[in-house]
Order: sequence, then C-alpha cells, then structure tokens
Amino acid sequence: MTQTHTDDYRRADGRALRLTFAEPDGVVRGGLVVLHEADGVTDGVRFLVSSLAEEGWLAVAPHIYDGAEDGKLTGQDVLAATDITLAWLVERGVQADLLGVVGFDLGGTAALVVASSRKLGAAVSVGGQSSANDLPALMDIAGKLTSPWLGIYGDSGDESGVAEVERLREVAASSKVATNVVRYPGANHRFDADPGAAAEAWQRTLSWFDAHLR
Repeated sequence: MTQTHTDDYRRADGRALRLTFAEPDGVVRGGLVVLHEADGVTDGVRFLVSSLAEEGWLAVAPHIYDGAEDGKLTGQDVLAATDITLAWLVERGVQADLLGVVGFDLGGTAALVVASSRKLGAAVSVGGQSSANDLPALMDIAGKLTSPWLGIYGDSGDESGVAEVERLREVAASSKVATNVVRYPGANHRFDADPGAAAEAWQRTLSWFDAHLR
C-alpha cells in the first residue's frame, strides 16, 4: 500500500492547512482532493488516499475541521480548504483540467458543494446525507453543478429514500454539465453494510475519473 504523508502547507498569502497525501509510484495522471468523513482524516480516509495513489492519482485530503468552528462544517469551510488544496496540487504540477474532488459520507455532501461552486474536471460523491453539519441541502445545490458529477447513494431500503435519490437525479440533470446518479437499493448512506455495493461504487468512482480527467 502506498504510504501517506501529512504536512502543514502554507501559502504566500498566509493561508495554511494541514494536508494528508499520497503520491503514485509512476506517472501522475491528475490530482484528486479527498474530502473527509464526519470523523475527520481517519485511517479510512488515509486508506482511500493511498488507494487512489495506487491508481495513478496524486491524492490529498485537507484537514478541514482544523479551521472549522465547534466541529461544524459550513460550505465556506469546505470551499476555502478545497481552494488551498487545489493550489497545492497545481504547485505540484497538476494541470487544471486534471483536477477532481471525491468524498464519502459527509465528504460526499462536501464534494457536491465543491462541484456546484468550482469548475473542475470531475467530482464524485459516494453517500452523504441531504443535510449534514451546516452544509447546504443536496437539493438546493444539485441543479447548480459546474463540474461533471457522479452521485452514488443508497436508498436505505425505504420509499422515502428511493424518492429522495430519484429527486436528486432529476435536479442534478437540470444542470449544464454531465451528471449521473446511481442508486443502490437497501444500502445506507455510508455503504458500510453492503461490501458488494461498496466495491462497485469504488469501481464506478474510478471509471468516472478515467472518463473525465484525461
């Protein structure tokens, strides 16, 4: 498994952020910002960063909670941290059209916030609740997407969950970029009870970046 590293990155303008990243052994295909789950940059997030690096991506997770008040994330917290992280990737030589963002669980909601506010090559949300922390509701921003976006969601096996995901599909499709929403019947928003769905979601994530970051 590719080793991860954690550094404190400081911009010339004084903005600073702790970053956990992993570099591919070979050619760098592009750069991916990995937005963490509700527990911060955990071992699971480090594993994800490492796994993406093994696929050829320079992957980096900003420690967003370090700058958030009371442990609550706002859309502005997410965007500020993502902007700094994108600058770090560009300084590492990643071209602007080869930049993407991905998030799981709370990070999935955060990734949609970024995808509706920044023009990146691709974005992926795996799971995530319609309302999380102080982030915007998914339905309020999905129609404003400015980056090609893949959303992967479980419907929790109930009618309300099915309706919510299908409504999100409709709203996202109204945006002016490529979108796809995939629903897994019976899976929860963390995909932790369905290994098969989680494995397929991972492959869909890789395929989305393969198709759009090239």
